[in-house]
Amino acid sequence: MREENAFAINGFIGVLLVVLFAGAAVYFVSIENIFLVILFAFIAAILFTGITIVQPNQGKVITFFGKYMGTIRNSGLFLTVPLTLRKTVSLRVRNFNSKKLKVNDVEGNPIEIAAVVVFRVVDTAKAVFEVDYYEEFVEIQSETAIRHVAGKYPYDTFADEEVTLRGNSDIVSEELARNIQERLAVSGVEVIEARLTHLAYSTEIASAMLQRQQAGAILSARQKIVEGAVSMAQMAVEQLEANGVLDLDEERKVHMVNNIMVAIISDRGTQPVINVGSLY
Repeated sequence: MREENAFAINGFIGVLLVVLFAGAAVYFVSIENIFLVILFAFIAAILFTGITIVQPNQGKVITFFGKYMGTIRNSGLFLTVPLTLRKTVSLRVRNFNSKKLKVNDVEGNPIEIAAVVVFRVVDTAKAVFEVDYYEEFVEIQSETAIRHVAGKYPYDTFADEEVTLRGNSDIVSEELARNIQERLAVSGVEVIEARLTHLAYSTEIASAMLQRQQAGAILSARQKIVEGAVSMAQMAVEQLEANGVLDLDEERKVHMVNNIMVAIISDRGTQPVINVGSLY
């Protein structure tokens, strides 16, 4: 089922017709023509049931004895098919804030995650007839998508080439929005944006994972420091020899590299030792 435009004309014309038929009924009352009084009063009453008001950014879904007749999207006063049921559907942009969900990431670590979903109805027929309550449908399917996406990635890692929930929020948000849209297509709802609003380890492992993060960060930093220290030591020896400042044999090179490496890699300030004599 897809949304269609319902029959509707200017509502002020409808009001004028109702007034004319009602006035005609009153006129025939004065001349005591009961048949015409009943006829015109009946017509006026029937036309009056077709008058409806549509607010801005709302849609009126029209059904006539169980048959879908279309939707009125334009705001204003309209005369539509009489004796119809009209259900109001909001077309405004709305937010859904999910609860803090407890799920496992791809590595099995329990985490807490929550997101906000920005959506609006783009097909009123699907929103009304394809699902029972599209607001509840949006909530349930959004939470299902959040659980699904959270289980595909690790919470965090120190490998730059791997996508993580904490380090690649834009990528995760795009996939989350796409996943939710696929689930909500049947309900006529368009997902405008989906963003994570809360992300943390569960309380029972938060302390242990913090230590793990710190240890990983220290190892990663040490690796960078060692790489830099080796490069600096090599550069220092090469520049000293290239400029003719020192003529170092292999043993002295080893000693100099050792001192440079210790000075750079040490996590505490090194204390220099002045040697005024021979190295030997």
